[in-house]
Amino acid sequence: MSGPEEQCPACRQAVKPGASFCTKCGSPLSNRGARIERNISQVQMAKMDRAAHQPGPDAGSIAVAPVPPAAPGATAGQPMPQGPGGGMTMNDNAALVPASPGKRLGAAVLDWLGPAVLLGVAIGVGAVGITERRSNGFIVYDTGLLVLLGSIATGLTLVYAMVLLGIEARSGNTIGNRLMGIRSADADGYAPGGGIVFLRGLITGAVFLLTIIVAILVVALGWYGIALLILGPLMLLSLAWAVLVVVSNAWDKQGGLRGWHDKASKGLVFDVSAGRNPVKTGGIQGEYNFAPMDLPPVQQVSSPVAMPTAKGPAPVPQQPGQPVRIPQPGAPMGQAPMGPVPTNQAPVNPVPMAAPVPQAPLQPQPPVMHNPNQWQPPVAAPAPAGPLAPPSAAFPQEAHPDDDIDRTQLRPGAQAAAPAVLRIRLDDGQDFEVRASMLIGRNPAAMAGESVEQLVPVSDPGRSISKTHLQLRREGDGVWVTDRNSTNGSAVTTPDGVQSKLVPGEAVFVRPGSTVQFGDRTFHLGQA
Repeated sequence: MSGPEEQCPACRQAVKPGASFCTKCGSPLSNRGARIERNISQVQMAKMDRAAHQPGPDAGSIAVAPVPPAAPGATAGQPMPQGPGGGMTMNDNAALVPASPGKRLGAAVLDWLGPAVLLGVAIGVGAVGITERRSNGFIVYDTGLLVLLGSIATGLTLVYAMVLLGIEARSGNTIGNRLMGIRSADADGYAPGGGIVFLRGLITGAVFLLTIIVAILVVALGWYGIALLILGPLMLLSLAWAVLVVVSNAWDKQGGLRGWHDKASKGLVFDVSAGRNPVKTGGIQGEYNFAPMDLPPVQQVSSPVAMPTAKGPAPVPQQPGQPVRIPQPGAPMGQAPMGPVPTNQAPVNPVPMAAPVPQAPLQPQPPVMHNPNQWQPPVAAPAPAGPLAPPSAAFPQEAHPDDDIDRTQLRPGAQAAAPAVLRIRLDDGQDFEVRASMLIGRNPAAMAGESVEQLVPVSDPGRSISKTHLQLRREGDGVWVTDRNSTNGSAVTTPDGVQSKLVPGEAVFVRPGSTVQFGDRTFHLGQA
Protein backbone atom coordinates (compact mmCIF):
# COMPACT_ATOMS: atom_id res chain seq x y z
CA MET A 1 0.00 0.00 0.00
CA SER A 2 1.50 3.31 -1.02
CA GLY A 3 1.90 6.20 1.41
CA PRO A 4 -0.03 9.49 1.36
CA GLU A 5 0.51 11.76 -1.61
CA GLU A 6 3.09 14.44 -0.98
CA GLN A 7 2.02 18.06 -1.48
CA CYS A 8 3.83 21.37 -1.72
CA PRO A 9 3.29 23.28 1.56
CA ALA A 10 3.04 26.59 -0.35
CA CYS A 11 0.63 25.92 -3.24
CA ARG A 12 -0.78 22.53 -2.12
CA GLN A 13 0.00 20.94 -5.48
CA ALA A 14 1.17 17.34 -5.78
CA VAL A 15 4.95 16.97 -6.07
CA LYS A 16 7.08 14.07 -7.19
CA PRO A 17 8.63 12.05 -4.33
CA GLY A 18 12.22 13.09 -3.71
CA ALA A 19 11.92 16.40 -5.63
CA SER A 20 13.92 19.39 -4.41
CA PHE A 21 11.51 22.08 -5.65
CA CYS A 22 7.83 22.40 -6.47
CA THR A 23 7.36 22.48 -10.24
CA LYS A 24 4.36 24.81 -9.89
CA CYS A 25 5.53 27.61 -7.60
CA GLY A 26 9.25 26.86 -7.22
CA SER A 27 9.14 26.53 -3.43
CA PRO A 28 12.08 24.51 -2.03
CA LEU A 29 11.21 21.18 -0.46
CA SER A 30 13.72 20.62 2.31
CA ASN A 31 15.05 17.22 3.44
CA ARG A 32 14.23 15.61 0.11
CA GLY A 33 14.24 11.91 0.97
CA ALA A 34 13.19 12.17 4.62
CA ARG A 35 9.65 13.54 4.29
CA ILE A 36 8.07 10.44 5.79
CA GLU A 37 6.54 10.10 9.22
CA ARG A 38 9.13 7.76 10.67
CA ASN A 39 11.90 10.30 10.06
CA ILE A 40 10.10 13.35 11.52
CA SER A 41 10.00 13.92 15.25
CA GLN A 42 6.60 14.14 16.88
CA VAL A 43 7.39 17.58 18.33
CA GLN A 44 8.22 18.97 14.89
CA MET A 45 5.08 17.39 13.39
CA ALA A 46 2.95 19.03 16.08
CA LYS A 47 4.49 22.42 15.32
CA MET A 48 3.85 21.95 11.61
CA ASP A 49 0.22 20.98 12.23
CA ARG A 50 -0.37 24.04 14.42
CA ALA A 51 1.22 26.32 11.82
CA ALA A 52 -0.90 24.78 9.05
CA HIS A 53 -4.17 25.44 10.90
CA GLN A 54 -3.31 28.98 11.94
CA PRO A 55 -4.53 31.82 9.69
CA GLY A 56 -1.98 33.91 7.88
CA PRO A 57 0.71 33.39 5.26
CA ASP A 58 2.16 29.92 4.87
CA ALA A 59 5.83 29.86 5.78
CA GLY A 60 6.53 27.06 3.34
CA SER A 61 8.60 24.03 4.06
CA ILE A 62 11.48 25.94 5.62
CA ALA A 63 11.15 26.65 9.32
CA VAL A 64 11.31 30.43 9.67
CA ALA A 65 10.64 32.54 12.70
CA PRO A 66 10.18 36.26 13.28
CA VAL A 67 12.80 38.15 15.21
CA PRO A 68 11.97 37.69 18.92
CA PRO A 69 11.77 40.84 21.06
CA ALA A 70 14.84 41.44 23.15
CA ALA A 71 14.42 40.67 26.83
CA PRO A 72 15.12 43.44 29.36
CA GLY A 73 18.81 43.56 30.08
CA ALA A 74 19.71 41.22 27.23
CA THR A 75 22.51 42.21 24.91
CA ALA A 76 22.72 41.57 21.21
CA GLY A 77 25.14 39.06 19.83
CA GLN A 78 24.87 36.56 22.69
CA PRO A 79 25.97 33.04 21.72
CA MET A 80 23.29 30.51 21.01
CA PRO A 81 22.80 27.67 23.52
CA GLN A 82 24.88 24.61 22.89
CA GLY A 83 23.53 21.09 22.97
CA PRO A 84 25.24 17.70 23.28
CA GLY A 85 28.12 17.29 20.88
CA GLY A 86 28.61 21.05 20.44
CA GLY A 87 25.56 21.58 18.20
CA MET A 88 22.87 24.15 18.83
CA THR A 89 19.66 23.07 20.48
CA MET A 90 16.46 23.13 18.45
CA ASN A 91 14.75 26.03 20.15
CA ASP A 92 13.42 29.37 19.02
CA ASN A 93 16.88 30.99 19.08
CA ALA A 94 18.13 28.41 16.55
CA ALA A 95 15.35 29.06 14.02
CA LEU A 96 15.99 30.42 10.55
CA VAL A 97 15.07 34.09 10.13
CA PRO A 98 14.63 35.56 6.61
CA ALA A 99 16.56 38.76 5.92
CA SER A 100 14.38 41.85 6.02
CA PRO A 101 14.07 44.13 2.95
CA GLY A 102 15.87 46.93 4.78
CA LYS A 103 18.92 44.79 5.55
CA ARG A 104 19.01 43.48 1.98
CA LEU A 105 18.95 47.02 0.59
CA GLY A 106 21.59 48.20 3.05
CA ALA A 107 23.92 45.34 2.11
CA ALA A 108 23.48 46.05 -1.62
CA VAL A 109 24.24 49.76 -1.13
CA LEU A 110 27.38 48.98 0.88
CA ASP A 111 28.56 46.48 -1.74
CA TRP A 112 28.06 48.71 -4.80
CA LEU A 113 28.50 52.25 -3.49
CA GLY A 114 32.21 52.29 -4.27
CA PRO A 115 31.96 51.05 -7.89
CA ALA A 116 29.02 53.39 -8.54
CA VAL A 117 30.99 56.42 -7.34
CA LEU A 118 33.98 55.35 -9.43
CA LEU A 119 31.90 55.01 -12.59
CA GLY A 120 30.10 58.29 -11.96
CA VAL A 121 33.31 60.25 -11.46
CA ALA A 122 34.97 58.69 -14.51
CA ILE A 123 32.00 59.35 -16.80
CA GLY A 124 31.53 62.87 -15.41
CA VAL A 125 35.15 63.87 -15.89
CA GLY A 126 35.22 62.28 -19.33
CA ALA A 127 32.03 64.07 -20.39
CA VAL A 128 33.40 67.43 -19.29
CA GLY A 129 36.54 66.76 -21.29
CA ILE A 130 34.67 66.26 -24.58
CA THR A 131 35.70 68.91 -27.10
CA GLU A 132 34.32 69.70 -30.52
CA ARG A 133 35.98 71.02 -33.65
CA ARG A 134 35.00 71.55 -37.25
CA SER A 135 36.62 69.57 -40.01
CA ASN A 136 35.59 69.92 -43.65
CA GLY A 137 32.31 71.44 -42.60
CA PHE A 138 31.51 68.71 -40.07
CA ILE A 139 31.51 68.93 -36.28
CA VAL A 140 33.89 66.34 -34.79
CA TYR A 141 33.77 65.52 -31.05
CA ASP A 142 36.92 64.45 -29.26
CA THR A 143 35.87 61.72 -26.78
CA GLY A 144 39.28 60.24 -26.07
CA LEU A 145 39.29 61.19 -22.38
CA LEU A 146 35.77 59.82 -21.88
CA VAL A 147 36.64 56.51 -23.51
CA LEU A 148 39.87 56.20 -21.52
CA LEU A 149 38.40 56.95 -18.09
CA GLY A 150 35.24 54.98 -18.81
CA SER A 151 37.25 51.92 -19.86
CA ILE A 152 39.41 52.05 -16.73
CA ALA A 153 36.42 52.45 -14.42
CA THR A 154 34.48 49.69 -16.19
CA GLY A 155 37.44 47.30 -16.01
CA LEU A 156 37.94 47.91 -12.29
CA THR A 157 34.22 47.42 -11.69
CA LEU A 158 34.24 44.10 -13.55
CA VAL A 159 37.22 42.87 -11.52
CA TYR A 160 35.50 43.90 -8.29
CA ALA A 161 32.29 42.16 -9.37
CA MET A 162 34.13 38.90 -10.14
CA VAL A 163 35.93 38.93 -6.78
CA LEU A 164 32.68 39.67 -4.96
CA LEU A 165 30.91 36.88 -6.86
CA GLY A 166 33.59 34.36 -5.91
CA ILE A 167 33.53 35.28 -2.22
CA GLU A 168 29.74 35.18 -1.99
CA ALA A 169 29.55 31.92 -3.96
CA ARG A 170 31.89 30.12 -1.54
CA SER A 171 30.70 31.55 1.77
CA GLY A 172 27.46 33.49 1.21
CA ASN A 173 29.22 36.54 2.59
CA THR A 174 30.09 39.99 1.20
CA ILE A 175 31.17 43.28 2.73
CA GLY A 176 27.57 44.45 2.96
CA ASN A 177 26.27 41.08 4.14
CA ARG A 178 28.79 40.98 6.99
CA LEU A 179 28.04 44.53 8.11
CA MET A 180 24.26 43.99 7.94
CA GLY A 181 24.37 40.51 9.52
CA ILE A 182 22.86 38.51 6.62
CA ARG A 183 24.06 35.53 4.56
CA SER A 184 23.18 34.20 1.12
CA ALA A 185 22.47 30.48 0.71
CA ASP A 186 21.09 27.94 -1.72
CA ALA A 187 17.80 26.10 -1.32
CA ASP A 188 19.37 23.64 1.14
CA GLY A 189 20.98 26.33 3.30
CA TYR A 190 24.56 25.84 2.14
CA ALA A 191 26.88 28.25 0.30
CA PRO A 192 24.99 29.50 -2.78
CA GLY A 193 27.56 28.76 -5.49
CA GLY A 194 28.48 30.81 -8.53
CA GLY A 195 25.37 30.04 -10.59
CA ILE A 196 22.91 31.37 -8.02
CA VAL A 197 24.94 34.51 -7.27
CA PHE A 198 25.47 35.29 -10.97
CA LEU A 199 21.78 34.88 -11.85
CA ARG A 200 20.65 37.03 -8.92
CA GLY A 201 23.07 39.78 -9.92
CA LEU A 202 22.04 39.54 -13.57
CA ILE A 203 18.37 40.03 -12.70
CA THR A 204 19.09 42.89 -10.30
CA GLY A 205 21.31 44.79 -12.74
CA ALA A 206 19.44 43.95 -15.96
CA VAL A 207 18.37 47.56 -16.68
CA PHE A 208 21.81 48.87 -15.77
CA LEU A 209 23.40 46.52 -18.31
CA LEU A 210 20.92 47.82 -20.88
CA THR A 211 21.98 51.38 -20.04
CA ILE A 212 25.65 50.52 -20.61
CA ILE A 213 24.86 49.00 -24.01
CA VAL A 214 22.89 52.12 -25.02
CA ALA A 215 25.74 54.36 -23.82
CA ILE A 216 28.21 52.46 -26.00
CA LEU A 217 25.92 52.89 -29.00
CA VAL A 218 25.54 56.62 -28.32
CA VAL A 219 29.29 57.08 -28.23
CA ALA A 220 29.82 54.94 -31.32
CA LEU A 221 27.16 56.78 -33.34
CA GLY A 222 28.11 60.22 -32.06
CA TRP A 223 24.68 61.12 -30.69
CA TYR A 224 26.11 63.41 -28.06
CA GLY A 225 23.36 65.97 -28.44
CA ILE A 226 20.68 63.60 -27.22
CA ALA A 227 22.91 61.49 -24.99
CA LEU A 228 21.65 63.10 -21.81
CA LEU A 229 18.01 62.70 -22.86
CA ILE A 230 18.51 58.98 -23.48
CA LEU A 231 20.95 57.95 -20.76
CA GLY A 232 19.48 60.07 -17.95
CA PRO A 233 16.11 58.29 -17.75
CA LEU A 234 17.78 54.92 -18.26
CA MET A 235 20.08 55.51 -15.29
CA LEU A 236 17.15 56.45 -13.07
CA LEU A 237 15.18 53.44 -14.31
CA SER A 238 18.09 51.05 -13.63
CA LEU A 239 18.45 52.41 -10.09
CA ALA A 240 14.73 52.06 -9.40
CA TRP A 241 14.63 48.52 -10.82
CA ALA A 242 17.59 47.40 -8.71
CA VAL A 243 16.03 48.75 -5.52
CA LEU A 244 12.67 47.17 -6.37
CA VAL A 245 14.22 43.75 -6.99
CA VAL A 246 16.32 43.83 -3.81
CA VAL A 247 13.33 44.60 -1.57
CA SER A 248 10.86 42.42 -3.50
CA ASN A 249 10.76 39.87 -0.68
CA ALA A 250 8.55 42.35 1.17
CA TRP A 251 5.66 41.18 -1.04
CA ASP A 252 6.45 37.48 -0.71
CA LYS A 253 3.48 35.48 0.59
CA GLN A 254 5.75 32.93 2.31
CA GLY A 255 6.82 35.10 5.22
CA GLY A 256 9.22 37.35 3.30
CA LEU A 257 11.47 34.42 2.47
CA ARG A 258 12.21 35.03 -1.23
CA GLY A 259 12.36 37.98 -3.59
CA TRP A 260 11.88 37.91 -7.35
CA HIS A 261 15.54 37.20 -8.03
CA ASP A 262 15.57 34.55 -5.28
CA LYS A 263 12.69 32.65 -6.87
CA ALA A 264 14.37 32.72 -10.27
CA SER A 265 17.78 31.59 -8.96
CA LYS A 266 16.50 29.20 -6.23
CA GLY A 267 18.46 31.13 -3.62
CA LEU A 268 17.71 32.31 -0.07
CA VAL A 269 18.97 35.07 2.24
CA PHE A 270 18.89 34.69 6.04
CA ASP A 271 19.36 37.09 8.94
CA VAL A 272 22.17 35.46 10.94
CA SER A 273 22.21 38.18 13.59
CA ALA A 274 18.67 37.25 14.67
CA GLY A 275 18.70 33.51 13.92
CA ARG A 276 20.84 30.58 12.94
CA ASN A 277 23.45 30.72 10.18
CA PRO A 278 22.61 27.66 8.03
CA VAL A 279 25.80 27.93 5.97
CA LYS A 280 27.93 27.07 9.02
CA THR A 281 25.48 24.86 10.94
CA GLY A 282 24.63 22.03 8.55
CA GLY A 283 22.18 23.74 6.19
CA ILE A 284 18.45 24.13 6.70
CA GLN A 285 18.14 20.76 8.50
CA GLY A 286 20.82 21.65 11.05
CA GLU A 287 23.73 19.66 12.36
CA TYR A 288 23.81 15.93 12.95
CA ASN A 289 25.09 14.73 16.30
CA PHE A 290 26.84 11.38 16.51
CA ALA A 291 26.92 10.60 20.24
CA PRO A 292 29.66 8.15 21.24
CA MET A 293 28.50 4.78 22.50
CA ASP A 294 29.22 3.73 26.08
CA LEU A 295 32.04 1.21 26.10
CA PRO A 296 32.25 -1.53 28.77
CA PRO A 297 34.97 -1.07 31.41
CA VAL A 298 38.28 -2.85 30.93
CA GLN A 299 38.44 -6.03 33.00
CA GLN A 300 41.33 -8.31 33.82
CA VAL A 301 41.13 -11.67 32.11
CA SER A 302 42.99 -14.88 32.72
CA SER A 303 45.73 -15.56 30.24
CA PRO A 304 45.07 -18.69 28.16
CA VAL A 305 48.81 -19.42 28.00
CA ALA A 306 49.49 -19.09 31.74
CA MET A 307 50.67 -22.39 33.26
CA PRO A 308 51.13 -23.34 36.92
CA THR A 309 54.62 -23.16 38.31
CA ALA A 310 56.60 -26.15 37.11
CA LYS A 311 57.49 -28.60 39.81
CA GLY A 312 60.42 -30.90 39.84
CA PRO A 313 60.00 -34.61 39.19
CA ALA A 314 59.04 -36.76 42.12
CA PRO A 315 62.01 -38.41 43.81
CA VAL A 316 62.55 -41.99 42.77
CA PRO A 317 63.27 -44.34 45.65
CA GLN A 318 66.74 -45.74 45.37
CA GLN A 319 67.56 -49.36 45.88
CA PRO A 320 70.40 -50.31 48.13
CA GLY A 321 73.55 -50.62 46.14
CA GLN A 322 72.19 -48.64 43.15
CA PRO A 323 74.25 -45.61 42.08
CA VAL A 324 72.68 -42.20 42.76
CA ARG A 325 72.06 -40.00 39.67
CA ILE A 326 72.71 -36.29 40.21
CA PRO A 327 71.36 -33.80 37.61
CA GLN A 328 74.01 -32.06 35.58
CA PRO A 329 74.26 -28.27 35.64
CA GLY A 330 72.41 -26.86 32.61
CA ALA A 331 70.71 -30.15 31.74
CA PRO A 332 66.95 -30.07 31.16
CA MET A 333 64.73 -30.97 34.05
CA GLY A 334 64.07 -34.66 34.24
CA GLN A 335 67.06 -35.61 32.00
CA ALA A 336 69.42 -38.20 33.39
CA PRO A 337 73.10 -37.34 33.93
CA MET A 338 75.82 -38.77 31.81
CA GLY A 339 77.00 -41.38 34.31
CA PRO A 340 76.22 -42.84 37.75
CA VAL A 341 77.84 -41.61 40.94
CA PRO A 342 79.44 -44.20 43.20
CA THR A 343 77.49 -44.88 46.34
CA ASN A 344 80.55 -44.72 48.55
CA GLN A 345 81.02 -40.97 47.97
CA ALA A 346 80.12 -38.77 50.90
CA PRO A 347 77.05 -36.58 50.33
CA VAL A 348 77.54 -32.85 50.17
CA ASN A 349 75.27 -30.90 52.51
CA PRO A 350 74.23 -27.41 51.32
CA VAL A 351 75.18 -24.51 53.58
CA PRO A 352 72.45 -21.89 54.20
CA MET A 353 73.36 -18.39 53.01
CA ALA A 354 71.47 -16.34 55.57
CA ALA A 355 72.45 -18.04 58.84
CA PRO A 356 76.03 -17.66 60.08
CA VAL A 357 78.08 -20.84 60.15
CA PRO A 358 80.38 -21.34 63.17
CA GLN A 359 84.04 -21.91 62.47
CA ALA A 360 84.90 -25.53 63.09
CA PRO A 361 88.02 -27.56 62.46
CA LEU A 362 87.99 -29.56 59.33
CA GLN A 363 87.49 -33.25 59.79
CA PRO A 364 89.52 -35.59 57.63
CA GLN A 365 87.42 -37.06 54.88
CA PRO A 366 87.51 -40.76 54.25
CA PRO A 367 89.12 -41.77 50.99
CA VAL A 368 86.69 -41.89 48.11
CA MET A 369 86.84 -44.90 45.90
CA HIS A 370 85.80 -44.21 42.35
CA ASN A 371 86.42 -45.41 38.88
CA PRO A 372 88.89 -43.10 37.09
CA ASN A 373 87.13 -43.76 33.77
CA GLN A 374 83.81 -42.31 34.97
CA TRP A 375 82.81 -38.64 35.20
CA GLN A 376 82.53 -37.11 38.65
CA PRO A 377 80.44 -34.01 39.50
CA PRO A 378 82.31 -31.05 40.98
CA VAL A 379 82.44 -30.84 44.74
CA ALA A 380 80.91 -27.68 46.27
CA ALA A 381 83.41 -25.22 47.72
CA PRO A 382 83.44 -24.77 51.48
CA ALA A 383 81.20 -22.03 52.89
CA PRO A 384 82.84 -18.69 53.78
CA ALA A 385 83.76 -18.10 57.36
CA GLY A 386 81.72 -14.90 57.94
CA PRO A 387 77.93 -14.47 57.68
CA LEU A 388 76.54 -13.31 54.36
CA ALA A 389 73.48 -11.06 54.07
CA PRO A 390 70.80 -12.13 51.62
CA PRO A 391 71.02 -10.28 48.27
CA SER A 392 67.46 -9.04 48.62
CA ALA A 393 68.37 -7.20 51.82
CA ALA A 394 71.33 -5.39 50.26
CA PHE A 395 69.66 -4.60 46.92
CA PRO A 396 65.88 -4.24 47.30
CA GLN A 397 64.04 -4.78 44.04
CA GLU A 398 60.50 -3.82 43.06
CA ALA A 399 58.13 -6.47 41.85
CA HIS A 400 57.85 -6.46 38.05
CA PRO A 401 54.28 -6.21 36.67
CA ASP A 402 54.82 -9.41 34.72
CA ASP A 403 55.97 -11.48 37.73
CA ASP A 404 52.43 -12.75 38.32
CA ILE A 405 52.00 -15.24 35.52
CA ASP A 406 48.59 -16.49 36.65
CA ARG A 407 46.77 -13.70 34.79
CA THR A 408 47.43 -10.90 32.34
CA GLN A 409 48.27 -7.53 33.88
CA LEU A 410 47.51 -4.17 32.19
CA ARG A 411 50.32 -1.69 32.65
CA PRO A 412 49.31 1.96 33.24
CA GLY A 413 49.43 4.00 30.02
CA ALA A 414 50.26 0.98 27.88
CA GLN A 415 46.76 0.64 26.42
CA ALA A 416 46.50 2.27 22.99
CA ALA A 417 43.48 4.42 22.22
CA ALA A 418 40.92 2.73 20.01
CA PRO A 419 40.50 4.34 16.57
CA ALA A 420 37.50 6.63 16.20
CA VAL A 421 34.41 5.27 14.47
CA LEU A 422 33.38 7.28 11.40
CA ARG A 423 29.75 7.19 10.27
CA ILE A 424 27.77 8.77 7.46
CA ARG A 425 24.14 9.80 7.80
CA LEU A 426 22.10 10.25 4.63
CA ASP A 427 19.50 12.98 4.36
CA ASP A 428 16.75 10.36 4.74
CA GLY A 429 18.06 9.27 8.14
CA GLN A 430 19.98 6.13 7.13
CA ASP A 431 23.19 5.64 9.10
CA PHE A 432 26.24 3.61 8.04
CA GLU A 433 29.63 2.99 9.62
CA VAL A 434 32.55 3.72 7.29
CA ARG A 435 35.03 0.88 7.22
CA ALA A 436 37.92 0.34 4.80
CA SER A 437 36.15 1.16 1.51
CA MET A 438 32.63 1.99 0.38
CA LEU A 439 30.75 2.65 -2.87
CA ILE A 440 27.62 4.85 -2.90
CA GLY A 441 25.18 5.16 -5.78
CA ARG A 442 21.82 4.20 -7.20
CA ASN A 443 23.00 0.60 -7.63
CA PRO A 444 26.74 0.59 -6.86
CA ALA A 445 29.00 -2.14 -8.20
CA ALA A 446 32.75 -2.65 -8.01
CA MET A 447 34.87 -2.70 -11.14
CA ALA A 448 36.66 -5.82 -12.30
CA GLY A 449 39.44 -6.65 -9.86
CA GLU A 450 38.35 -3.97 -7.36
CA SER A 451 37.96 -5.00 -3.72
CA VAL A 452 35.19 -3.06 -1.94
CA GLU A 453 34.00 -3.81 1.58
CA GLN A 454 30.66 -1.93 1.54
CA LEU A 455 28.05 -1.20 -1.15
CA VAL A 456 25.46 1.42 -0.16
CA PRO A 457 22.49 1.77 -2.57
CA VAL A 458 20.64 5.10 -2.25
CA SER A 459 17.03 5.64 -3.28
CA ASP A 460 16.74 8.27 -6.01
CA PRO A 461 13.33 8.55 -7.74
CA GLY A 462 14.53 11.61 -9.67
CA ARG A 463 17.52 9.66 -11.06
CA SER A 464 19.97 12.42 -10.20
CA ILE A 465 22.48 9.89 -8.83
CA SER A 466 24.67 7.74 -11.03
CA LYS A 467 24.79 3.97 -10.67
CA THR A 468 28.16 4.17 -8.87
CA HIS A 469 28.41 7.81 -7.83
CA LEU A 470 31.00 8.03 -5.02
CA GLN A 471 33.88 6.01 -3.61
CA LEU A 472 34.85 6.39 0.07
CA ARG A 473 38.14 5.14 1.47
CA ARG A 474 38.88 5.35 5.22
CA GLU A 475 42.27 6.70 6.28
CA GLY A 476 43.09 7.94 9.78
CA ASP A 477 40.54 10.37 11.16
CA GLY A 478 38.94 11.14 7.79
CA VAL A 479 37.72 9.73 4.49
CA TRP A 480 39.01 10.07 0.94
CA VAL A 481 36.01 10.82 -1.29
CA THR A 482 36.24 10.30 -5.08
CA ASP A 483 33.60 11.12 -7.68
CA ARG A 484 33.34 8.11 -10.02
CA ASN A 485 32.65 10.18 -13.17
CA SER A 486 29.04 10.83 -12.18
CA THR A 487 26.60 12.64 -14.47
CA ASN A 488 25.43 15.37 -12.08
CA GLY A 489 28.66 15.74 -10.10
CA SER A 490 29.40 16.01 -6.39
CA ALA A 491 30.46 18.69 -3.90
CA VAL A 492 31.89 18.88 -0.38
CA THR A 493 30.86 21.50 2.18
CA THR A 494 33.26 21.94 5.10
CA PRO A 495 32.00 22.66 8.65
CA ASP A 496 32.69 26.39 8.14
CA GLY A 497 30.38 26.49 5.09
CA VAL A 498 32.96 26.49 2.28
CA GLN A 499 31.73 24.39 -0.65
CA SER A 500 33.97 22.95 -3.36
CA LYS A 501 33.10 20.80 -6.37
CA LEU A 502 34.70 17.38 -6.75
CA VAL A 503 36.74 16.76 -9.87
CA PRO A 504 35.86 13.31 -11.28
CA GLY A 505 38.56 10.77 -10.53
CA GLU A 506 40.43 12.95 -8.00
CA ALA A 507 40.22 11.97 -4.32
CA VAL A 508 39.52 14.70 -1.75
CA PHE A 509 40.18 14.20 1.97
CA VAL A 510 37.02 14.94 3.99
CA ARG A 511 37.07 15.37 7.76
CA PRO A 512 34.21 14.77 10.23
CA GLY A 513 31.62 17.53 10.29
CA SER A 514 31.58 17.97 6.51
CA THR A 515 28.62 17.40 4.19
CA VAL A 516 28.92 15.71 0.79
CA GLN A 517 26.32 16.41 -1.91
CA PHE A 518 25.87 13.92 -4.74
CA GLY A 519 23.09 14.59 -7.20
CA ASP A 520 20.03 15.67 -5.22
CA ARG A 521 21.11 13.73 -2.12
CA THR A 522 23.52 14.51 0.69
CA PHE A 523 25.21 12.76 3.58
CA HIS A 524 26.92 14.08 6.70
CA LEU A 525 30.21 12.61 7.93
CA GLY A 526 30.33 12.27 11.72
CA GLN A 527 32.60 10.73 14.31
CA ALA A 528 31.56 8.53 17.21
